[in-house]
Amino acid sequence: MKILVQLIFVLTLGISSCTAPPKRPNIILVMTDDLGWYDVGFNGNTVVKTPWLDSLASQGIILDRFYSASAVCSPTRASVLTGRNSLRMHIPTANSGHLKDEEITLPELLKKAGYTTGHFGKWHLGTLTQSVLDANRGGQEKFHSDYSIPTQHGYDNYFCTESKVPTFDPMVLPLTYEAGESKRYGWKAVKHPDSTQAYGTAYWTGENQRETRNLKGDDSSIIVDRVLPFIENAQEENKPFFTTLWFHTPHLPVVSDSVHRAYYLQSNLAEQLYYGTLTALDEQMGRLWQMLEATGVEQETILFFCSDNGPERGTPGSAGVFRERKRSLHEGGVRVPAFVVWKNGLEGGERMDFPMVTSDYLPTILDILDIPFPDDRALDGISVLKVLEGKADKRSNPIGFIYGSQISWVTDQYKLIGNQQLENLELYDLIRDPSEKENVIQEYPKIGEQLKADLSAWLNSVENSKKGMDYH
Repeated sequence: MKILVQLIFVLTLGISSCTAPPKRPNIILVMTDDLGWYDVGFNGNTVVKTPWLDSLASQGIILDRFYSASAVCSPTRASVLTGRNSLRMHIPTANSGHLKDEEITLPELLKKAGYTTGHFGKWHLGTLTQSVLDANRGGQEKFHSDYSIPTQHGYDNYFCTESKVPTFDPMVLPLTYEAGESKRYGWKAVKHPDSTQAYGTAYWTGENQRETRNLKGDDSSIIVDRVLPFIENAQEENKPFFTTLWFHTPHLPVVSDSVHRAYYLQSNLAEQLYYGTLTALDEQMGRLWQMLEATGVEQETILFFCSDNGPERGTPGSAGVFRERKRSLHEGGVRVPAFVVWKNGLEGGERMDFPMVTSDYLPTILDILDIPFPDDRALDGISVLKVLEGKADKRSNPIGFIYGSQISWVTDQYKLIGNQQLENLELYDLIRDPSEKENVIQEYPKIGEQLKADLSAWLNSVENSKKGMDYH
């Protein structure tokens, strides 16, 4: 009997001394809208004031060669949630198609793993209402089939618009414009409410639920006003949280108040409006991070930051040394500012020149959490966890891009770019020539032919997906 009691005591002691499984990290995926690679201080810009982004980037890993999956917004957003090129689900460009129910999304997978999930800001993956006119497509009968709201795809909560809004007082626009202002580009924040009219869009929080409160002032602040309570509620419930925080800034129209324009009084009005809205966004990133620190979860939170594509044409936005801008598959259209911070999991304080893409988010996060992807359908992204940990330096598969008539295929070193008929192909060595000034297709014909064959095979895979062959 004595021996039995001793054995039970030893077993009990062993069980009690075992460490509890570590709490799963919180995950925040921040995306800006049309932010150029050179529009932030951490990539060398000395005019734009982004101190919070610069500080966060310096604490994490700056991703010097990070790509949006497309040269425009909706396709890139689809890639974030699915790990797949958006052509596989018939989202070729902005305001076209919707996120299909048959797709397996990151919030769905994380919700099953015990996360509370929320989406905030821009949606642009389908219409948010069928009953009233809203934004570009909402409420129009011809677009009813594109109705697709976040709660259909794994989100518990959302606060979002279908598409763009002004970056200050997002629900209104002026009755008249001063010199240098326009409905398309932007304006100085209107001081008198009776001098405005409805912009024609809404923030939605549920099916047929339109938000009407707290919609004045800086749009980035309005969004973060909803993110902070979401995080607090998750902590009260002792649950890890996952959120996609998709700012509208600096998509046109850029609207800035006098406080933020005052940082740039030596600049012209177009620059004051554009840069002012970036600094306003930066302040909200600081507000978000300070809240994480105040509640003691910044160490266990993974924060990824990027843009959905390169800078819009005709704006002060800059891609730096990179060729072209938004709507182009040259580097300036798809290489975007990016970093990741995870104090508990990654060594910070470095820059990484490794090709990554928004499609990599899903497989990387599943790898971190040791969650298998529950299907054999094609994924275009890969896990880059080992790369971020410094344990790998080669990409296992290239990155394919399709936008309009353009197509490209990017490896660790080379980019093959041309049209969808695989004609007029050009080859660039992105290590030696990141600005894509020298087409080397004649110098390296074998490399060009191999990349063309690989690209052709990938195109066939995308076509099979478009036919619905991934959906069992």
